[in-house]
Amino acid sequence: MDTLRHSPRDLTCDSQRTGFYSGGTWCAATLHRPAKATAETLPAILMLHGWGGIQDALTVSYYEEFTRAGYVVMTFDYRGWGDSAGLPRHVISARQRVADGDAALAFLKSQPGIDPRRIVLWGSSFGGGHVVELAAEHPELAGAIAQVPMLDGMAAVRAVPLPRLLRFGLYAMADLLKPGHPLYLPVVSEPGAFSSMDRDDAGKALKLAETSIGRRYDNRVAARSMMTMGPYRPFKRLKDIRIPTLLMGASQDSVAPFAESAILNVNNPNLTIASIDANHFEPYFEPAFSNVIRQQLTFLEGLDRFVQPANHRKSA
Repeated sequence: MDTLRHSPRDLTCDSQRTGFYSGGTWCAATLHRPAKATAETLPAILMLHGWGGIQDALTVSYYEEFTRAGYVVMTFDYRGWGDSAGLPRHVISARQRVADGDAALAFLKSQPGIDPRRIVLWGSSFGGGHVVELAAEHPELAGAIAQVPMLDGMAAVRAVPLPRLLRFGLYAMADLLKPGHPLYLPVVSEPGAFSSMDRDDAGKALKLAETSIGRRYDNRVAARSMMTMGPYRPFKRLKDIRIPTLLMGASQDSVAPFAESAILNVNNPNLTIASIDANHFEPYFEPAFSNVIRQQLTFLEGLDRFVQPANHRKSA
């Protein structure tokens, strides 16, 4: 895990800041369009980032490659994070984030130059779980990609050493009981330090992400957020998905363990399973990124070949 393929300083896409409302709160968003788009309407990708993610942190290389492939890409910040409004700051609710994703999807569909029949969901880590839920609710979409997805919160909880898990519980209860501002802990840290994620090169990923976005990352999450993890089990919605969906797991992932056998047992022909030899954070960086993006672009090419003739027949 060494470098990001692209940084904000060497992008070819045309990026425009915008925003939408979710639950009455303004969410910051960015539309990234191909530099030399010729078609009247283009396919689009809605990106949902992970646990402590914000726009541009770790996603830059992905949306640059997707726009080079001819897609409009929309990134956004969840309520209470990044450039979005919302108080208290840096509290994670899985239910609220899925609602934000739904509002973002409705906004993307309304944008000029977007073909609403050719929209693909893309999510990573915790956002990969949100993609599974949204894919199950939106059979009208062209497809979905869930990268190193957090599909089973209980599996993620079981991967945490017991002393740390107990400490999470104490911090979460103190956060819920204390008045005033939330009690925060770091989102990521070096191995052994106390944070919500210290494994799979999380600390190194933070440094590379800060290099990418050109500013310091506000590395804090409300302790009460840890209580949203265990009950969150989006794998239960895999059986309901009716659109082509690529589930890409990492064989060495200890943050969001990829239960490939459980996915196979769902026996849903709409699911394509892929596995890469990497930990949770390595897919964002070279050398693993090249393999990951190649598989994802191949998947998207297959969707495009399927969707375009179907749309042509419908219009004829």
